[in-house]
Amino acid sequence: MDARKNALIYVVEDNKIYNRLVCEYLKKQKYTNVKSFLSGKECIKQVSNGEHPDIVIQDYHLDDSNGIEVLKSVKKFSNKSEFVFLTANDSMEIAVNTIKFGAFDYIIKDNDIALRKVVSKIEKISRLLDLQKRNESIKKAMVFSIMVLILIVIFAVLHVFFDAFESFHL
Repeated sequence: MDARKNALIYVVEDNKIYNRLVCEYLKKQKYTNVKSFLSGKECIKQVSNGEHPDIVIQDYHLDDSNGIEVLKSVKKFSNKSEFVFLTANDSMEIAVNTIKFGAFDYIIKDNDIALRKVVSKIEKISRLLDLQKRNESIKKAMVFSIMVLILIVIFAVLHVFFDAFESFHL
């Protein structure tokens, strides 16, 4: 199963040209489930309507909001969504705040390798999501196994109890 084909990726960028550039680059890298938003409000509306993106690639400064506001709002509806900021804002304080509020990473779009860095982060997030899904499956299997083991012990104890009860009354 290719995680790239299954990961729902949102691109939130108010610059139409850069938005399209990011989306097209991701599609060339075989990411097929990419949705584009030109504002934070559009993104938040989509998530509040029940869609849960795996990854959100977003600019920090948007026409209608800032990245932290979008991150907080999306996390209210979709707390497992991971955020990668792709922005021209090189403020260390803002970068630290985005991480503090739950962003996976903060990438400056000041050079031509920024998009390669984004893809690298998406791959890391995809592996992380895959591991989380496997861990959940293992936990469920362990709980099931423990329940079966408890039932076996209960039946064994009941069997011993009833055998002892029968031999006592004979």
